Amino acid sequence: MRKALFLDRDGVVNVEKNYLHKIEEFELMDGIIDVCRAYQDQGCLIIIVTNQSGISRGYYTEEDFALLSEWMVKHFKELGITITRIYHCPHHESIDGACECRKPEPGMLLEAQREYDLDMEHSVMIGDNERDIEASLKAGVGINILLSSEATDSQANRIIHSLRELL
Repeated sequence: MRKALFLDRDGVVNVEKNYLHKIEEFELMDGIIDVCRAYQDQGCLIIIVTNQSGISRGYYTEEDFALLSEWMVKHFKELGITITRIYHCPHHESIDGACECRKPEPGMLLEAQREYDLDMEHSVMIGDNERDIEASLKAGVGINILLSSEATDSQANRIIHSLRELL
């Protein structure tokens, strides 16, 4: 079984910009490439799990999301990082009702587990919101890291203020 590094996208991979969907607005978080490289070197698959309610809200389309995702995968590849897969939930409960994929539900992580035969207990999740950690815990991920400059309490194993703390 393989291990994974699960990453939330907005606020972990890229700087949080509300409803980011344009390549020209994409800005990497400081340290994310080095963190991905370190985990990739340990044999982890890099998997992004991201809520994208902007699709349901009509702020951008599935095609807009796909274009940014394709560009991001290529950009990371140029930097020596293989993103195995990007899972996304386009729903928002107030528009679409409840779903199994929108974090804090574990649907995206469980789908990755099935598709890649992942060892969840030895996998890692880095999120910037407690709902990321909740989804990860429900999916059985063993190591949960909350990236937050404000949080003082979390269900995560560790709270960090900068991705560089993981290096």
